[in-house]
Amino acid sequence: MNYFAGIDVGSTAIKVAVVNETGDIAGVHVTASGSLFHKNSLEALNMLLSNLGLKRTDIRYLIATGYGRKLFKEADDSISEITANAIGAFEAGKAFGGVRTIINIGGQDSKAIQIDDTGNVVNFAMNDKCAAGTGRFLDVAARNLDLDLEELGEYHFKSEVAPLNINSTCTVFAESEIIGLLANGHGKAEIIAGIHYSIASRTVRLAKRVGIEDRVYFDGGPALNKGLVAALQDELGRELVIPEHPQTTTAFGAAILARNEFEAEQSLVPA
Repeated sequence: MNYFAGIDVGSTAIKVAVVNETGDIAGVHVTASGSLFHKNSLEALNMLLSNLGLKRTDIRYLIATGYGRKLFKEADDSISEITANAIGAFEAGKAFGGVRTIINIGGQDSKAIQIDDTGNVVNFAMNDKCAAGTGRFLDVAARNLDLDLEELGEYHFKSEVAPLNINSTCTVFAESEIIGLLANGHGKAEIIAGIHYSIASRTVRLAKRVGIEDRVYFDGGPALNKGLVAALQDELGRELVIPEHPQTTTAFGAAILARNEFEAEQSLVPA
């Protein structure tokens, strides 16, 4: 059987997805980007292939996407993360009855994408990289609150008072604001709930710029944070569609495109 791969070389994490001939996910892998993007990307790809019992020659086509896509010279092609994310969300969203609006929160930026009923990008918007509405902000918040990143979601539901207002629009200033709130005796739970609602509010404003239609698909690492999911759903006034592996939607989209490109090339080969 032929297999196809997509690798999303992000600023904070490298995500790899492999699909088979029918477009089903064979496996995914996520690892930290570190400072050696190319080396770590190769290791992530080889790790996933090893886990699947595949060789590099089993991958007939590979497409790179993300922040460091141009650094991965072994790829057969590269594509923007906007397009790859749209393809991945469109394919994954079929199981939920289809999606038209996508919210992606990454390590350094957030995106809102509107797609048509065939998966093509109609409109998109991105936040400013300094805005306090990204995965990086959650990392900083967890560190200042002396918690593991995974604990933020749990603490969100422990708050017994209204979420605090986090007003800063820059991660650096928001960090100082969090430290000040702690110094004034506020509890971790109410601060964390405030952080989640702050991110949710900014994200919904971003989504409204592109238009919110039908089901809203939420992906990226922060989609694993149940507290942030709850805040987003509250701000949106509707439930979110969250895939099984929210971090790898963009890599999955690149893998689907790799399969499509391979099939298109094969169709041009004389019988």
